[in-house]
Amino acid sequence: MSVSDQLAAGEPEGVSSGAVSIAQASKLLRVPMPTLRSWELRYGIPESDRVSGKHRRYTAAEMHALRLMRDEIARGTRASLAARSVRALLGVEGPAGELIQSVLAASDRSDPKGIRNELSRAADLLGTGPAVDEVLLPAMRQIGQWWQTGRCDVDQEHLTTEAARSWLDKRMAFAPPPVMSNPLILACGPGDLHTIGLEALALLMRENGWPCRVLGARTSTDSLVTSARAAAAAGVVVVAHLPTGRRRALASIAAVHDLRIPVFYAGNAFSTPRSRAQLPGVYLGTRLQDAAALLADHLRS
Repeated sequence: MSVSDQLAAGEPEGVSSGAVSIAQASKLLRVPMPTLRSWELRYGIPESDRVSGKHRRYTAAEMHALRLMRDEIARGTRASLAARSVRALLGVEGPAGELIQSVLAASDRSDPKGIRNELSRAADLLGTGPAVDEVLLPAMRQIGQWWQTGRCDVDQEHLTTEAARSWLDKRMAFAPPPVMSNPLILACGPGDLHTIGLEALALLMRENGWPCRVLGARTSTDSLVTSARAAAAAGVVVVAHLPTGRRRALASIAAVHDLRIPVFYAGNAFSTPRSRAQLPGVYLGTRLQDAAALLADHLRS
């Protein structure tokens, strides 16, 4: 069974065996039929080898791909970027794919120790950076999708999140002492709640010798400015995912820039070139390993 088939298993929204028509898929997903056709024709979501002229029917794995696409777009992601994200998630195979499945299985068992053990195994096999980008974050995205579609409840989502954060905290505690003097400040935008990506980036930077201070969720502009000034920060990272919080995140970025402290930013709120036009600072992209390397290069220059 492929990774995408395994991820689709157990979904209550859709079909567990057989296939459904496009009209049924539209009703189940609450997505218009023309939109489903557009996703397949323009973006290849879902991938299909059907024969031209035959009536379109969607398998369980294809329904899962459509759910992922729908939910990415619902979070404000552009369709082209949402399709790229879906293909990346469904295309994970080999050791990383197997490790994702192990993390998800431990989550289904409500086994926080098992989640931490699988993440440690991923770091041992792949290294910390790949374990974060290729196992931790895809697994957490999948848990988020499960919660949104009713595949898991909020208790399972919270348990998995806290287990992942605990694993990051432990790795941070055992990281080598920082060799740089001025800290890097990392904060969510004033409207953003999710901190796992921020904490994971802090771990990668700490392993590169940088002291890091994570201010966490919903950091106000005033709190960010006060912390950056008091710490004589080497740089500040602002992460914002929600389009509704973008304006306040922009105010934070501008305020740090006015302090003449290097400012960096990331997240879905800045995923398009247009959303980054005329912004001060440096966009860090979508992969944390690349973001850590870019940060280190800029801060050392």
